Amino acid sequence: MTDEGKEEEAVTRLSRVGFDNILGHLAGGFSAWKNAGKETDTVHRISAVEFADRVNIGTDKIIDVRKEGEYASQHVTDAYSKPLAYINDWINDINPDEHFYLHCAGGYRSMIAASILQARGFRDFSEVEGGFAAISRTNIPTTDFVCSSKTLHL
Repeated sequence: MTDEGKEEEAVTRLSRVGFDNILGHLAGGFSAWKNAGKETDTVHRISAVEFADRVNIGTDKIIDVRKEGEYASQHVTDAYSKPLAYINDWINDINPDEHFYLHCAGGYRSMIAASILQARGFRDFSEVEGGFAAISRTNIPTTDFVCSSKTLHL
């Protein structure tokens, strides 16, 4: 879903995360879909503050769908690196009956991952609104920041 007039930006953002074959967009957006009586679904989304209040680091599963370099530069302690671009490779490693938390850098990629997961039958997860940017402003422990230029292999 994107705001009217932001369709080109959405296509650009989707392309940046590996979705290059966009067929179009729905004129009238989500409202047109609902008004046509089409089926809808929602993703369980929580704020970073709720995440900080609920998560048990070291016990709960946290999936970071950012690119490997983003994860390498800094991430939530004990989070798994599962880049969105490789979701078809790692989706079968996730137990659909085990709750997990899902985030990216700002919420865009993790919402795409959440939609894909739900379409494939996953329901027991929470997507963190605002992603790592919002999480890093809470008391959640993270690894020390390493400049991404220092994570490149020469």
